[in-house]
Amino acid sequence: MLLSKRTLKNVAAKDNLSIPGEKYFQLPEKVIQFGTGVLLRGLPDYFIDKANKQGLYNGRIVVVKSTATAGADEFSKQDGLYTLCVRGIENGQLQEENIINASVSRVLSAASEWNKILDCAIDPNIELVISNTTEVGLDLVNESIAGNPPSSFPAKLLSVLYKRFKHFNGASDKGLIIIPTELIPDNGKKLKSVLLELSAFNNLDASFINWLDGSNYFCSSLVDRIVPGKLAAEKQKITEKELGYEDELMIMSELYRLWAIESSSQRVHDVLSFSKADAGVVIAPDIHVFRELKLRLLNGTHTYCCGLAHLAGFALVREAMNDKLFSSYITGLVQEIIAAISGNGITKEMANDFANKVLDRFRNPNIDHAWLNITLQYSSKMKMRNVPVLLSHYKLYGTVPSHMSFGFAAYLLFMRCKKSETGKYSGILENKVYVINDDYAGLYADRWEKMDVETLVHETLKDNSFWGHDLSVLPGLEKSVTDHLKLLMQSGMRPALERII
Repeated sequence: MLLSKRTLKNVAAKDNLSIPGEKYFQLPEKVIQFGTGVLLRGLPDYFIDKANKQGLYNGRIVVVKSTATAGADEFSKQDGLYTLCVRGIENGQLQEENIINASVSRVLSAASEWNKILDCAIDPNIELVISNTTEVGLDLVNESIAGNPPSSFPAKLLSVLYKRFKHFNGASDKGLIIIPTELIPDNGKKLKSVLLELSAFNNLDASFINWLDGSNYFCSSLVDRIVPGKLAAEKQKITEKELGYEDELMIMSELYRLWAIESSSQRVHDVLSFSKADAGVVIAPDIHVFRELKLRLLNGTHTYCCGLAHLAGFALVREAMNDKLFSSYITGLVQEIIAAISGNGITKEMANDFANKVLDRFRNPNIDHAWLNITLQYSSKMKMRNVPVLLSHYKLYGTVPSHMSFGFAAYLLFMRCKKSETGKYSGILENKVYVINDDYAGLYADRWEKMDVETLVHETLKDNSFWGHDLSVLPGLEKSVTDHLKLLMQSGMRPALERII
């Protein structure tokens, strides 16, 4: 039995399954969503569905599928219904929940149903636009918005807004709330800037530009939830048997969820009433704190640990967390980071709470997060995520943060590589080759070939042109990194970890 509106009545109620009632299918469309990806289905659509079931939002989503591949058929077969399998750890306890999400009313293909999408623009019930079109999706492409459809997401959105403006004669109360979720800072501000430039390119009248600028709310946002997507084939079969139906759209997400939306507008608060259904939706005048916590404690911890964990023989994040020695290193590292970032709106209590959730996320047995994947563009991540924390630690305490120093030494050892005949750079771990996907791999290959350890550490740390700072002048850091690197090379990972712990 395939999940659909028709077969929903045959789905048996279970303690761990949330089933929508018939009334949810009668709710009006209030949201236009650009993107069918799993992140949107696992986070914003999750919040809207939860709020609908609590009677707090009472609106559904019309989804625009912009990619040329396939169509909207799989969504049509299931009437937009899909199962979200939530799996995670909270306060050390495993949590599981299965949710039949009924927030999506229909999925329209931009390639073949553009006129239907434009019809949505003139629906008075529509009040919100959500997008996730990859980071490059917010780039400016100078093109006409008269295309059928336009090629870029900003041009599609501008076409929708212009149609709405014309239909409602520029009524100020018919502006929309627009929330991009693309993973770049100030994504709302960037999208608004692109639309204003694109309006000028299309010679749109000044009254529209004033309406675009003054009657619409562009909210920057931060999304944080791991949504791997489809379950492994065997797990899907087991889950479908347990639930009593088949679902081609079934996806899995972790338990943790955050959608931080930047706005001080009362109208935004009123329209986004789904925020009352779950503490994971935060509407605040400034979301800097949430971005900083995620960047430093989640992403930064990943970056300090990824090379070390891979060289220690751990393939997945959860494997390292299940090792008492490595878990102790991560816990100590997290405490150093907390000490460095506390202040400027971040309290130690807030940082500790977020850190505990991060450690629970790392332990999630249902997420196969590979350390080697985290090493993608390792050098740039180290620069962006971790060097500011290192500098902050020195500014506050003036001493070497030993766990950060150790993670930096492991980064240098991971980057010991050579160029292969195919032009790729590779390192070697116990006679096993691993590929290094880093724009600076060639630089490190050259340094490792020509320099001894002391010189390599010195030249790397003092590279102001890359780091933006001469790190070699930080008291004790150069000696600490050198000693750690030598220990790693001479003793191996576990003995070196035992020393640092």
